[in-house]
Amino acid sequence: QVQLVESGGGLVQPGGSLRLSCAASGSIFSIYYMGWYRQTPGNQRELVARIFSGGTTNYADSVKGRFTISRGNTNDTIYLQMNSLKPEDTAVYYCFASPFRGLNSWGQGTLVTVSS
Repeated sequence: QVQLVESGGGLVQPGGSLRLSCAASGSIFSIYYMGWYRQTPGNQRELVARIFSGGTTNYADSVKGRFTISRGNTNDTIYLQMNSLKPEDTAVYYCFASPFRGLNSWGQGTLVTVSS
C-alpha cells in the first residue's frame, strides 16, 4: 500500500503559477509511475501528467508547455509546476501512484482555482 499526501493548491490569478506536491509513503518500491489527474464538477477525471520510475513523462495536450512534472531527489515526492494558468485549469487535482501490480493509490485531492 502507498499513502499519498498532497499540498500546494489554492487561488491564483490567470497567468499565475502554482506548484503542487505529493509525498508518498509505504510501499514506494512498488510504484511504476505517479502523476496527477484533475476533475471538475460533472466531468470525468482527466490525466494531467505522469512520470515513470525511469523518468519518462507524459502530459495532456491541454497543459503541454505550461505544466512540468518532476520528482524529488529521494523519489518519494513528485511535483507539478503549473505556469501560465488559465481559468479552465480550475479543478480538484488528485495525485495518484500506479504500482507494477494492483490498484492505484490516490491522494485526497487539492483544489486549484484560477480566477481574477
